[in-house]
Amino acid sequence: MVDYFTATDGAKLAFSDEGEGLPLLCLAGLTRTMGDFDYLRPHLPPVRLIRMDYRGRGASDWTGAATYTVPQEAKDALALLDHLGVARAAVLGTSRGGLIGMLLAVLAQDRLAGLCLNDVGPVIERKGLERIFDYVGRNPFVKTHAALVDRLPGAMPGFVVSPARWAEEARLHYREGPEGLRITYDPALRESFLAGFEAPAVDAWPLFDACAGLPLALIWGANSDLLSMETVTEMQKRRPDMIFGRVPDRAHIPFLDEPESLAVVRAFLKACR
Repeated sequence: MVDYFTATDGAKLAFSDEGEGLPLLCLAGLTRTMGDFDYLRPHLPPVRLIRMDYRGRGASDWTGAATYTVPQEAKDALALLDHLGVARAAVLGTSRGGLIGMLLAVLAQDRLAGLCLNDVGPVIERKGLERIFDYVGRNPFVKTHAALVDRLPGAMPGFVVSPARWAEEARLHYREGPEGLRITYDPALRESFLAGFEAPAVDAWPLFDACAGLPLALIWGANSDLLSMETVTEMQKRRPDMIFGRVPDRAHIPFLDEPESLAVVRAFLKACR
């Protein structure tokens, strides 16, 4: 069930809050919605599952490119926890969501019970960003979900999955209508992405190091073009206690229902309790 809360600037943001137990705040990828965690949801142990659509995505208000930033989205995530009266939550961050999670470790570590990163780290490879640049903010040329299924394997190299999974992905991330397929987010997100793409690189290792003292986990797609083996190795060096899983036949990003992903998530949740 989707509900709404009002952010400090008046934006109406969508969220879902279900279950009981350890609060688990799930933060999606750049262009994604709370549906990013649909595959994981049936496999979770008893938790209070909290998901949100960032501003400009899914069912949330479109508030303009200037507001589609990691700092703003981190502020919105804290506002959601405040709205729900949640003092501390474990955070599972997929891609963009992991960057938000690391920033939360800087801004409000006392609100985090732990952080699990899904195929993201302090260094984001240029190759992966260039692939995102190709599609962000643009509607597909094909007109139907069925036609998109035939194109997804070529558009997302590094994944070995069934046609049924590609069909699920097509329906999850694109709406089919009289004018064809449409993205589920504000096209102005492209402007925000380009601003970051063209800006000088930022050293994000201090964000990662700010997670010291928190249970930490990493799920890594073995074929990822966004998170390199070199970065993973350095993350493990800095945090030898980091729960880690390598997911074969996955690029950016694992779906989180793979056995390797589930093993990490379950161990992480146990560490957060």
